[in-house]
Amino acid sequence: MKYTQYVFLVGLLSIVAPGAAQSCTVDSLPVKDNFDPKRYTGKWYALAKRDPQGLFLQDNISAEYTIEEDGTMSASSKGRVKLFGFWVICADMAAQYTVPDPMTPAKMYMTYQGLASYLSSGGDNYWVIDTDYDNYAITYACRSLKEDGSCDDGYSIIFSRSPRGLPPAIQRIIRQKQDEICMSGQFQPVLQSGAC
Repeated sequence: MKYTQYVFLVGLLSIVAPGAAQSCTVDSLPVKDNFDPKRYTGKWYALAKRDPQGLFLQDNISAEYTIEEDGTMSASSKGRVKLFGFWVICADMAAQYTVPDPMTPAKMYMTYQGLASYLSSGGDNYWVIDTDYDNYAITYACRSLKEDGSCDDGYSIIFSRSPRGLPPAIQRIIRQKQDEICMSGQFQPVLQSGAC
């Protein structure tokens, strides 16, 4: 009986221990080294997302990133959103990005606005956790922190250059990055039906 309990305990620790040593404080989360906004420009399609609290784009999410004449990045995005609990519409959003610390260009601040009066406006951190620029990108934002420095309300989007998905090798990278930002198992697929 004791041997069985020992085997169970060792098995349980092998599952729990790797995550126990990981820090989930937002300031310790890794971002893309030497992020290049020019290579990031172009169209991206959301394949999976972890929603924040409140209203958020539901599906058919895409974003087109551009570099302005002054060197700043901006984006126009589309996606379906459910308003008043029943009304589903395609929404257009616009965003502008600033880089508070030039030494960490992957950590940006995004100011966004809905292009219709019923959509929200505001600002969030916008961190590019990882990208290969040609196939995938994973972004992260934390809207509020807990006392221990971990995220209380945050979101993340996995983008692809193609709305059809990502190959298995890249999916493995994405799963590892989801772990690193303490959001493993929290993502939902994003429908890309061309509705917007």
